[in-house]
Amino acid sequence: MKPLLAPSILSADFGNLKSEVRKVEKAGAHLLHVDVMDGRFVPNITVGIPVVEALKRCTELPLDVHLMIVEPEKYIPDFIKAGADWVSFHFEAAVHHHRIATQIKELGAKAGIAINPSTPVSLLEEILPYLDFVLVMSVNPGFGGQKFIESSVRKIEKLKELSLELNPELIIEVDGGIKVDNVERVLKAGARAIVAGSAIFKGEPEKNVKEFLKKLNQFE
Repeated sequence: MKPLLAPSILSADFGNLKSEVRKVEKAGAHLLHVDVMDGRFVPNITVGIPVVEALKRCTELPLDVHLMIVEPEKYIPDFIKAGADWVSFHFEAAVHHHRIATQIKELGAKAGIAINPSTPVSLLEEILPYLDFVLVMSVNPGFGGQKFIESSVRKIEKLKELSLELNPELIIEVDGGIKVDNVERVLKAGARAIVAGSAIFKGEPEKNVKEFLKKLNQFE
């Protein structure tokens, strides 16, 4: 599959959020990444269900909602009702991974698990066949604008190897410190969905999206 670009609104100008979203949509982005943080699982608080509802009204892009929250199963139905098309929850924040993945799919969304930089991909072996995607965090979650963790490249390669055995249709998504000058490395490693925040929304979003797409379109 052609790689997908998912601009993260975490780095957008929230005073002009509709305009910011329209810019990246017009430029050719494929998804809109929404980081939900609760101040408990991660040391930051961002947006919730009302913002997802508002985004759904102002864009045709699928909403890729990344839940960095404890007890995600309590809130997943409301996020999907609000308009989430992709939903990822953290492996480290949940106990019943299969139950939650099934819950997401039964509600009509794509199911994904996110893993922190220190979480090995081997822990996903039993749940991998039940997922639509895995979100590899290439920074420690909680804040935008962080530096890419170099060991993430090998981690993506390991996950790709495991997915070929257990779930060949799995989409590997990567989030954290991705820029135009390092995106090819994660694509070569096996990523097929790229989240970028500050690298897109800082400066000229339309131009930045098009620069990313030039890189992504070289890969299948």
